[in-house]
Amino acid sequence: MIGILIIAHGTLGESLIHCASHVMGKRPSRLRQLGVTIHDDPAALLPQARELVGHLDEGNGVLVLSDIYGATPCNIACRLLVPGHVEGIAGINLPMLVRALTYRNEPLDVLIEKSISGGLGGVIHITPEACKS
Repeated sequence: MIGILIIAHGTLGESLIHCASHVMGKRPSRLRQLGVTIHDDPAALLPQARELVGHLDEGNGVLVLSDIYGATPCNIACRLLVPGHVEGIAGINLPMLVRALTYRNEPLDVLIEKSISGGLGGVIHITPEACKS
């Protein structure tokens, strides 16, 4: 099973985990988060992030999900990447996380593809016509 680490601003990561737990019916294993606040020194959080990756990795790798590309949480995630073993995706949303949790027994490259498609596919313009189906 691939471990999943969310690195995001404030309490967003824990909120996403809480919501995903509701959708999935229980809190998924091998899922952790690291919240980054305006007062945090990214260099000081890096050892904690590396420890979380080590804890989550059962040998199949870890997917690191971050909220905004180029922001501090994503910059921390960039320093954790090991191609083919620790991979990252920016732009996390709840559909992406649920998709990642659903497909994390697949190979890492498949998990990345499924997670991104879930995140993108979960962004939909709500119209009265769409709500009738």
